[in-house]
Amino acid sequence: MLLTSISTTSQRVRVPTWTQPPGSLCRMTFSTRLCTSRSSSSASPSVGPDVRVLVGGRWFTVVGIFEPAALAPELASAALVGWEVAASELRFDGLPTTIYTRSQDAQVPAVQSVLAATANPAAPNEVEVSRPSDALAAQQAAGEAFTGLLLGLGAVALLVGGVGVANTMVISVLERRAEIGLRRSLGATRGQIRTQLLAESLLLSALGGLGGAVLGSLVTVGYVVYQSWPVVVPLWAVAGGAAATLVIGGIAGLYPAIRASRLSPTEALATP
Repeated sequence: MLLTSISTTSQRVRVPTWTQPPGSLCRMTFSTRLCTSRSSSSASPSVGPDVRVLVGGRWFTVVGIFEPAALAPELASAALVGWEVAASELRFDGLPTTIYTRSQDAQVPAVQSVLAATANPAAPNEVEVSRPSDALAAQQAAGEAFTGLLLGLGAVALLVGGVGVANTMVISVLERRAEIGLRRSLGATRGQIRTQLLAESLLLSALGGLGGAVLGSLVTVGYVVYQSWPVVVPLWAVAGGAAATLVIGGIAGLYPAIRASRLSPTEALATP
C-alpha cells in the first residue's frame, strides 16, 4: 500500500491538516500540542472516558490510538476528530489544505493522474500531488550511499593503521637486531622470537583499536545528547572495530616477526 498526498494551494483552513475523502467516515487532524488529562494513576498511554486531550482549546475524549504510519510520520503527533465536531467546535470551514489517500501499488500512477482534478476541478493546476514513498526511497538511497562512504573511510583508516603498525614493527626489528641476536645465542628459538614480536604488534593494535572505539563512542554519545536523541551505541560495533584492528595488526606484524626470527645470531650480534 502506498500513500499519496494532495496539497491544495488555493484553499486554506485555520486548524485542520488532514481529512479522508467526502462520503466516508471523515476525520481531521489538528497540529497542536496535546495536553493530556487523566484520572487514572497509570503512566502508560490508554483510551477511555477518563483520558482526554486538549485540542484548540477544547477537551476531547481519546477513543483510539493510531498505529505509526511510516509514510506519514506527522500523523503520530496529531489528533483526529469528527468532521461535524470540527466544524462546530473548532471553526472548520470545510475546505481542507491537505488530503491523504491510500491506493494499491498497481493503481498509484492512475490515481495520481486524477487526484488534482478530483480535489479541485476548477483549478487542478493549483493542486500539488506528491508521493511520500518517493521521499522515503530517496532517503533510503541517500542513507545507503552515506553508509557506503563511511565503510570506505573506515577501510582506508584500517589500511593506513596497518601500514603504520608494519612500519613501526620493521623499525623496531632493525633497532633491536643486537637484542634479537643475543636472545638467539642464549637459546631462544625462532618461534619464540616470532611470537614475541607478533604479540607486540597485537598489543599495539589493541591499544589503538580500543582507544579509537572508546573515543568514537564518546563523540557519538556527545553528539546524540546534544541533539536530544536516544543514545544507542551497539556493543557489536565497538567489539567489531576492536577485533578488526587486531586482525589488521596481526597481518601487519607478521612480516616483521618472520623477518626477525630468520636473523642468524652471529649476523645480528655483528650489527653495530
